[in-house]
Amino acid sequence: MSDVVHVIDDDEAMRESLDFLLDASGFRPRTYAAAADFLAVADTAEPGCIVTDIRMPGMNGLELVGELRARGNTLPIVVITGHGDVPLAVEAMKAGVADFLEKPFSDDVLLATIRRCLDGLAQSESHLAEAKRINEILDQLSPRERDVLKGVVAGKPNKVIAHELGISPRTVEVYRANVMTKTRANAVSDLVRMAMVVGL
Repeated sequence: MSDVVHVIDDDEAMRESLDFLLDASGFRPRTYAAAADFLAVADTAEPGCIVTDIRMPGMNGLELVGELRARGNTLPIVVITGHGDVPLAVEAMKAGVADFLEKPFSDDVLLATIRRCLDGLAQSESHLAEAKRINEILDQLSPRERDVLKGVVAGKPNKVIAHELGISPRTVEVYRANVMTKTRANAVSDLVRMAMVVGL
């Protein structure tokens, strides 16, 4: 699981405080004084959680979220907001941030929020890796075998699959056996699970 936390805040004292807290809590903080500083390295930045203040000169936290999402960056983002910025924070939630924290917040609340974000990131990465593995397996199937697989996953009997594809039930059985062999599935339930992971 990633333990990197990207902290973006124009307040130097706040940056140093968060840097110390995160480091002492076993995370690997990376700090930036402005949204532009992070955007300059965002495409190659280590996967992790992003913590950004919402009110900053130049590009604010909400604009940063919008720019990151427009670039296809899906890292979890926590925005830090002052008392008067709650409507902005709600707007940020709609834009796809994981959470927002209103100042003053306790260290424990911040750390728990970051851990939750990183846990979610790990699950997401795990899912992507699994989907990639399954897609590589399914790529070995011929177009006809994929057609049969879709029928099997939909719960259709061989006769129905045969009728829909214009082939004999015996031929469906052959394709079905090939699918089981190539995917190393032990049962139809294995095929269903694989299909669900890749959205087949």
